[in-house]
Amino acid sequence: MNFVKTDVAGRIATITIDRQKALNALNAEVLLEMRDSILKIPADVRVCIFTGAGEKAFVAGADIAAMADFTPMQARTFVELGQGVMQTIEQAPFVTIAAVNGFALGGGLELALSCDLIYASNVAKLGLPETNLGIVPGFGGTSNLVYRVGFHHAMDLILTGKTISADEAKAIGLVLDTYAPAELISKVTDVATKISKKGVLAILAARRLVRTHATDNKEKAYLLERETFATLFAGGEPKEGMKAFLEKREAKF
Repeated sequence: MNFVKTDVAGRIATITIDRQKALNALNAEVLLEMRDSILKIPADVRVCIFTGAGEKAFVAGADIAAMADFTPMQARTFVELGQGVMQTIEQAPFVTIAAVNGFALGGGLELALSCDLIYASNVAKLGLPETNLGIVPGFGGTSNLVYRVGFHHAMDLILTGKTISADEAKAIGLVLDTYAPAELISKVTDVATKISKKGVLAILAARRLVRTHATDNKEKAYLLERETFATLFAGGEPKEGMKAFLEKREAKF
């Protein structure tokens, strides 16, 4: 089933995650489709916008129901796939922009964090709630969030597992600006259009330079996050945390 849609208009592509019944949650199938879609973007595209289908969610996170019974090996395989997709976005030969139109939680926020620029609707909700489930962010969130908002805000969001509003996200520098839901895509497209008219070599060089400064020791960070994520599944906390989430009750750790 096709959960990822790609539209190309001139030099601008839009990739839309469309799994609305699950609030666009990321499972292995969606991640594989995303990776393939990114790799198939035409060579003349200069900017790619990532967004979610429907009004409720950008991406509500990784698919908790699919992860609930993971073994450590399955967890490692899944997180390797997720990290690989995020790195494909980070290393893409075009500028990437996240248009966060609703819930961007867990893997959804990590998807946004992998993009160069993040804009949000004013009703969006963002967070890394993994600790509520007895796990940690696994798709690059622990390092990428620090680069975006600094040590203290990153610690606050990750350790509390709280969800914040779009206005709060803007205040701490997590998103650049917020817009009414009906205006989000047009506003982001305006930004994409401006970027697409710049010198392509200069834009890509500038992107590479900024990312080089922002991603020192990134490979080490990804490896540590991957191994930590997988190791946690050897204990009982992830199973209790995810079971509690699915049963809509408070976890008992």
